[in-house]
Amino acid sequence: MIAGESADRGGAAKGRLSRFLGAVGRRLGGLLGRLRGRGGQDDGPGPLPAGSPPLVRGSVPVRGPGQFLDGQYGNTAGRRSYKLYVPGLHGPGGQGGPPPPLLVMMHGCSQSPDDFAVGTGMNALAEQHDCLVLYPAQPSSANLSRCWNWFSPSDQQRDRGEPSLIAGMTRQVMADYGADPQRVYIAGLSAGGAAAAIMGIAYPDLYAAIGVHSGLACGAANGLLSAFTAMRSGEPLRVPPIGGRDGAAGGREIMPTIVFHGDRDTTVHPTNGDRVIAQSKATARITLDRQVQSGQVPDGHAWSRIVHTDPAGRVVLEQWVIHGAGHAWSGGCAKGSYSDPRGPDATREMLRFFLAQAHPDRAPSSG
Repeated sequence: MIAGESADRGGAAKGRLSRFLGAVGRRLGGLLGRLRGRGGQDDGPGPLPAGSPPLVRGSVPVRGPGQFLDGQYGNTAGRRSYKLYVPGLHGPGGQGGPPPPLLVMMHGCSQSPDDFAVGTGMNALAEQHDCLVLYPAQPSSANLSRCWNWFSPSDQQRDRGEPSLIAGMTRQVMADYGADPQRVYIAGLSAGGAAAAIMGIAYPDLYAAIGVHSGLACGAANGLLSAFTAMRSGEPLRVPPIGGRDGAAGGREIMPTIVFHGDRDTTVHPTNGDRVIAQSKATARITLDRQVQSGQVPDGHAWSRIVHTDPAGRVVLEQWVIHGAGHAWSGGCAKGSYSDPRGPDATREMLRFFLAQAHPDRAPSSG
């Protein structure tokens, strides 16, 4: 936890935060249960930017069923299991088509890869667009509520702790399945969203873009007390620039970022979404134009969408504020936990945003 604390004290503090988050989740459970009773999906939150690939959400795969496989990765920081969705066109070694994109999906507290996959519905879209989807799993041995330890300084740094494990399994899957190194992305919900923000700071050379749903900026906390402050008030401890403490690969002109956050979120204060966007914008080496759009999902939530475009008109920062929504994946499936079917569809919009981004410093795979 805080630098200089003993390991026992740090573990106890993590446990207290885990129990707090678990209690919040249980209180939210009643509301989410009522949302599940509504069912249905929205038809999309409005027009996509010019040049964006058309996405259609559905449960019927285009090229046959994919596989949802178990895996493990370990290094000196420990060992983590994961689930990997492989679309029907691809197999080990990248055989069967062009190099696929890879999306890393970080679950929230008390969730599992299977639960998160169901709640987001990401695998169905991944099948349609030939994407690999990696779901790292946080065990209760690392955090009592299976939260990623985003508030721990040792888990916020490149090549240390949880970031080294997530980056390591990302690279392992890239090698095993021939993923396109220009199109590797990471996204997450809540604690998983905070972990995704950390990975964007620590490994801008690995990930082409990040997505943060109901999460926090990297460096928002360095222990239990500052974690509570950031979650409750949205005031972060610090907001480090892209490249992290060591300035690793910090020469990119911007880290493309998409953010979703409900403005009625009582678990992670909505201003944390602003902090994530500010973090990615802080070191931009290009001039950005800003536009605001708004809309309403039929029988669902109203939304505001703030987009920042580069000089070529490409959307590089995108922030969705979901009016009336709480701490749940927007537009998710009612069968998963922490999902709000009343939309807009964060799964569809995140994948659309990601597929429009390519890492400028990575050579394309030869397949």
